Amino acid sequence: MIPQNKKYEILNNTFGHKAFRAFQEGAVDAILSKQDLLTIIPTGAGKSLCYQLPALLLDGLTVVISPLIALMNDQVVALQANNIEASLINSSLNQEQIESVIQQIKNKEIKILYVAPERFQANGFLEFLSSIDISLFVIDEAHCVSEWGHEFRADYQKLSLLKQHFQTTPIAAFTATATKKVQQNIVSSLNLNNPLILRGETKRENLTITATKRVGNGHSQLIEFLKDKKNQTGIVYTFTRRETQSVVNFLIQNGFSAKAYHAGLSNEIREDVYKEFINDEINIVVATIAFGMGIDKSNIRFVVHTSMPKTIENYYQEIGRAGRDGLESKTLLLYTKADEISKMAMMDDITNLEYRKLLEEKLNFMYRFASSSNCRHKTIASYFGDEIDPCGSKCDNCTKEKVEQVDITIDSRKFLSTVFRANQSFGQNHLVDILRGSKNQKIYQFEHQKLSVYGIGEDKSKNEWDAIVDRLFDIDAISVGEYRAIKLTPYGLKVLKGEDQVFIDKDKMGVITHHNFILDTSDDEPEFFEELKALRTEISKKEQVPAYVVFSDKILVTLCQTLPTTKEEFLAIDGIGLAKWEKYGEIFVQLIAKIKQQNNIQDNIIEIKQTQTLEIKKLTKTYLDTLELIEQNNTIEQIAKIKGVQNSTIVSHLKVLYQHQKLSQEQLQHLLNPIKEQFPAELKNSIESLLLNYDIKTLKSQLSLYEQLFI
Repeated sequence: MIPQNKKYEILNNTFGHKAFRAFQEGAVDAILSKQDLLTIIPTGAGKSLCYQLPALLLDGLTVVISPLIALMNDQVVALQANNIEASLINSSLNQEQIESVIQQIKNKEIKILYVAPERFQANGFLEFLSSIDISLFVIDEAHCVSEWGHEFRADYQKLSLLKQHFQTTPIAAFTATATKKVQQNIVSSLNLNNPLILRGETKRENLTITATKRVGNGHSQLIEFLKDKKNQTGIVYTFTRRETQSVVNFLIQNGFSAKAYHAGLSNEIREDVYKEFINDEINIVVATIAFGMGIDKSNIRFVVHTSMPKTIENYYQEIGRAGRDGLESKTLLLYTKADEISKMAMMDDITNLEYRKLLEEKLNFMYRFASSSNCRHKTIASYFGDEIDPCGSKCDNCTKEKVEQVDITIDSRKFLSTVFRANQSFGQNHLVDILRGSKNQKIYQFEHQKLSVYGIGEDKSKNEWDAIVDRLFDIDAISVGEYRAIKLTPYGLKVLKGEDQVFIDKDKMGVITHHNFILDTSDDEPEFFEELKALRTEISKKEQVPAYVVFSDKILVTLCQTLPTTKEEFLAIDGIGLAKWEKYGEIFVQLIAKIKQQNNIQDNIIEIKQTQTLEIKKLTKTYLDTLELIEQNNTIEQIAKIKGVQNSTIVSHLKVLYQHQKLSQEQLQHLLNPIKEQFPAELKNSIESLLLNYDIKTLKSQLSLYEQLFI
């Protein structure tokens, strides 16, 4: 039996954390008790620690099965930086190197081994594993096991053989993206034996999600999004290789540091771009989806999609690469109906009708998510079978003011009439060309310049017509037939006859507001951040490891806020353990002491705290709606019922309104007092007793874990 205090000792001294995050301790305890486990928690929630920590306490070797070489490399480098004996076997190693690793395993010099799933099909590998003491199998990116998942891999499904060959060895599976159906499929495919299933809330608190209709090629919208992100790190995802290079050229012309990454480049070039990005030598990688899966880089501040991904799973996983260190990060999705149509056309060759139907449903949901006016976080959570309250301030829909509606009935009828007069046999671009009076060859080839509708839409730009067509798709007035020809639906005929009106949000009309682009080079990073970052870069280059392996951006921010100069002060910072202190502590202390001396900062002014500056949330429509209900003399309970949320959500609204001086202290207390009086006294006393020994964040995470384990 492993003593309980041992896991806390390793958590603190080796990994530098003072407390477990939500679900981590439950996962660790399940592994230590040799129970099979499936953990589904968001990217950045600390999945790796769930198996790395118990691996150090268990006798024998922990084998981690991972689909990507880049992820394996990152994980092994990070573990070795913490003085943990880790290695890998994959196709990047030659035979001599593989044999060297195998010999280290035989000598019990390695605690954690990373391997690719296809390695289990290699001659002699299973026999070798059978000859050594294995404490645990870990399956990362476990959704790849499921044929119902978005990244099904045959090599993963063959991992069912693990339970055949290692019947008493526990398996711990981890993923960030799994619907309830995929969850069940993972358990059955891997033959997990009565597993503990830990499922976290599908919400990234530090991600702000925005989705908007793409106008033209989206370049103007991209540059507007990036104008205050000059020195930040991010990924821009494109649909095609050609677009990747086009976006890179555009960004470089506008003063950004960017490079392309896609399957058309040589392995050498891709590897160089990856290393430059990991080592903070370039800020932006513009890539197809071939880039990023498994990246362990913690300081990615933004993710942009210039077209719509195929599934919510893809999208959630890709935006999850931002903000892994817990700091605020932003995402932008640019989309049009054409994205859905083009991706749907790519499914034409799929002969398995059931599988094709599944993919079509996933794609349809992705488009509904992009065009929806509902909370982005809540919509994603509902897709994965979770119910959460609207985010209030972390997506464009929850922060959007009331949008003016534009009547596009006449223009809609013009387009529908063009569809009809062209015999419902042509695609969107040709129909718009007819309306705009284009003189291209195809118009004259089919004598469409003679149609009565030719040129009647010259007053609208192509972008505006594309927006109108998107709206007609949204309301099911048109559909796509064979060869992408646009067809009228029964409802479309009704609109064409003038029996119904069509409206569109003004901000979706495809009109670009042109601004003089001025790159914001102002620095919103804390004072002294650049000095500490420069030292981190120097160390990372010397040790040939990614900069975030030395210290994450989050740790650098805390160092700036606290300026520690003793071992005790350093070790009080979350994320710094003894191994990191012994490697980097003294050199950072020297720099911080110099900073304090040069800036005449007294030691007693600095107070070690594990908190960041309180962010005052933007006063959005969500909060103003609550204020309006308050002004109508509604109580907190009444407002919560009207808005369909919890009382706690409305209390959080009151605090934001108070911060913005929309409520006085007296008004705030008047609203809160009835809730305070109703709060069970016994429960209040119990909570206050616990707060003498634990902070509120720890209590919340443990209560969430308790619910998963015992209720």
